[in-house]
Amino acid sequence: MAAQQEIFRETPRVEPAPKRELPGDDPAPAPVWLQRLSLVVLVIFCFYIGGLLALLPWLPRYWEQNGWLMSHPAVDAVLQRGWVRGLVSGIGLLDVWIGISEMLHYRDYRA
Repeated sequence: MAAQQEIFRETPRVEPAPKRELPGDDPAPAPVWLQRLSLVVLVIFCFYIGGLLALLPWLPRYWEQNGWLMSHPAVDAVLQRGWVRGLVSGIGLLDVWIGISEMLHYRDYRA
């Protein structure tokens, strides 16, 4: 019987070169206009989502007369409880507070 050749040869392991850390070698921060634009987008997003979450549980058209909830009575029974409405509204108010906090504590990072 003929000797079989090796299918997988052991390849020598190559170690990556160590990265040299130089003082002050931090990546440059994003431009100031981009930092401010991202803050505006975040604040608008937090206000919008927070406002929806704070108000929708108390509007009967969207919460009590919801077609999807009417077709799922078990979910509807839980979501019609007052503490669930309060929890959803509290999450909405927390989201609005996050937007306000981000707006008040904003600082530009400059190179």
